[in-house]
Amino acid sequence: MAIKQLTVFVENKQGALVSITETLSQNNINLRALSIAETQDFGILRLIVNDEATAEKILSESGYLIKITDVVGVKIGDAPGKLTEALKVLDENKINMEYLYAFMARTEKHAYVVIRVEDNAEAEKVLEDAGFHLITEADICKL
Repeated sequence: MAIKQLTVFVENKQGALVSITETLSQNNINLRALSIAETQDFGILRLIVNDEATAEKILSESGYLIKITDVVGVKIGDAPGKLTEALKVLDENKINMEYLYAFMARTEKHAYVVIRVEDNAEAEKVLEDAGFHLITEADICKL
């Protein structure tokens, strides 16, 4: 049930990010979530999009180094402490989280987060067992 994340290695220079987003938009790729972390010379851009296969193809053809990673998408209540509840479930089950970032959604009652862990299947199981709704590729296409 994991969702696909594109990781794009981007040179840390003016215009690099706009070049990527413009390429995606020109090919009808809609961004659903993104995170960028930078070093002095390069950035790591993480994307959840409506069509990862096409996005991977066009960015690779444009010369970008791309990696596809399975991540867990989880729907949480949009209230104080709800993220902590989900993170505690992972922690109590000894699942180490590598990183997370927020997900763009069209709802006022929920927030979505993308979580990278070592064992997606185990994380998905314990989150579902704790009552959390996981996000699927089909859900992403509906947003």
